[in-house]
Amino acid sequence: MRVRTGDEAERGLLVFVDGALAAVLVCLSDAYGEEAGQWFLEAGFGSLASPQPQIFSDLDAAETWIARRLGG
Repeated sequence: MRVRTGDEAERGLLVFVDGALAAVLVCLSDAYGEEAGQWFLEAGFGSLASPQPQIFSDLDAAETWIARRLGG
């Protein structure tokens, strides 16, 4: 899924929980320097909403964070 986050569309991932959209993750492009290739929580809904920007080193780290926030 491509996500338009600014001037360019970046690779994204929709996260569904029990059939409902729970989050949108975006893989940071080369424009982000050292953070390129990491995953950013572009939007989180319900218990995945976060007032503080979340950046994950990889999808496994994002999955672990999501599971913790969902209580499982």
